[in-house]
Amino acid sequence: MGDVLEVPEEAADVPDAPVRPRRRGRTTLLIAGAAVLGLVAGTCAGYLIQADRKPTKLPSLSQPALAQAEGKGPEPLSAAQDRRVKTDGDLRKLLLRKPSGATEADWLAADGWMSLAGYVGSFKRPGEAYSDLVGDEFRRAAVTGWRVGRTYSVEIRLIQFRQEEGMAASGSSDNGQYWAMDKEATDSWTIPGTGDGMAYVHTRPETKPGYLPLYSAEAQAWRGDIAMEIWVNDSKPIAKKTIMDLAKRQMERL
Repeated sequence: MGDVLEVPEEAADVPDAPVRPRRRGRTTLLIAGAAVLGLVAGTCAGYLIQADRKPTKLPSLSQPALAQAEGKGPEPLSAAQDRRVKTDGDLRKLLLRKPSGATEADWLAADGWMSLAGYVGSFKRPGEAYSDLVGDEFRRAAVTGWRVGRTYSVEIRLIQFRQEEGMAASGSSDNGQYWAMDKEATDSWTIPGTGDGMAYVHTRPETKPGYLPLYSAEAQAWRGDIAMEIWVNDSKPIAKKTIMDLAKRQMERL
């Protein structure tokens, strides 16, 4: 048999010797100490330089008395000039009056007021409208209307908001304008003097078997804390002049 080679045993794993941390030299400590002393010395030198200078004079805190205007102040606005006096009063007095020869609208409350419940009843989704109006700080609503002949009718609403947190009257008008333009076959015009107020004529009538065709027109505008809504219905097409005249005259009263 041949010689058997002896395989040397593997050396056991020996942990690395711990590395001794290098001592911070004396030179490093001296440099750091010199930097601190230099900073302190520079600060002291700055104070000494300032101490040798003459103090800078500061402007006087007192100011000369301002001359006051002579005479009386401006006169307060009259009730006719102060719009807030009008709108905080009886809102019904701002509505257009029923024209001579027309009959009272028998579908409206006789006292000229429209409650919140009555107003939301005119929406397709009264529950949602109620929540929105409460959130928009609905205050009150005044309404008037009349009928001429058998088929022509007008209804005008003034919706007032408290507006302590937002421009709810403007938002109400925007909402009405959105739904007015959502109807097909609709012509529209800006109401002069209202900024963004709009009048609409819906040229396609609503039809039901056994009933006359129903044409409609409307106006949506706002001023201050009041949103104005006008609705006109007839069995024949409604002229632009009709809705524009009503809208302009009503807005002039706000």
